Amino acid sequence: MSGHSHWATIRRKKGAQDAKRGALFTRLTREIVMAAREGGGDPENNVRLALAIERARANNMPKENIERAIRRGTGEDKDAAAIEQVMYEGYAPHGVALMIECVTDNRNRAVAEIRHVLTRNGGNMAEAGSVAWQFQRMAYFSFPASQLDYDRAFELAVEAGAEDVTQDGENIEIIAPVESFKDVADKLHAAGVHPEEAGLRYIAKQEIELNVEETLQVLKVIEALEDLDDVQNVYHNLKLTEEALAAVETE
Repeated sequence: MSGHSHWATIRRKKGAQDAKRGALFTRLTREIVMAAREGGGDPENNVRLALAIERARANNMPKENIERAIRRGTGEDKDAAAIEQVMYEGYAPHGVALMIECVTDNRNRAVAEIRHVLTRNGGNMAEAGSVAWQFQRMAYFSFPASQLDYDRAFELAVEAGAEDVTQDGENIEIIAPVESFKDVADKLHAAGVHPEEAGLRYIAKQEIELNVEETLQVLKVIEALEDLDDVQNVYHNLKLTEEALAAVETE
């Protein structure tokens, strides 16, 4: 996860991701739908849904949009187009492994667009399972260090079962087993922390370090994938060095 939150911050500042409000609302809606489908429509008993709603409100999504997304997830909205969560595997240039998480109403469109981006940029799709073994599913949280100092964050996270707590520049990251997601979320909420990112992620067991030029090539492919409407998240095993991140900021 080296440099992940720093890169995410750069992307937000440059407006490269979700530049259009419509695209942002689409992603937020799909996250609410999937959260409600998996854990029910009551945010009091569904931490993932509560966090998704919190992010939607922070981005000024209208209340009726949020409520409609919840109804889609729980199946109450019978007229809504069916959407599903699909994971694709692939490789970016220089052998960087990718796990590409989609939420889509059209699998054929999603896979065709992903394949096009990868092949156009020197990457390729991979068979199911050929990449996944390089990652593990973990609970992940990232929030500004201004909301809670590192020592207190470490204490709360460890109490809740977290495995790793790091500070990356202005952000604190917490990684925990999947089963500890709710406990960590509850502890942070009680401490008044509002995570910028919170969810289940695929985290690389080992990272690949490339030179700055190669790293920038891979990041451009990841950005192109993230800009696809059906793509919700792209996970990778690329180590983001300070030199590479500095180069990204000056682009």
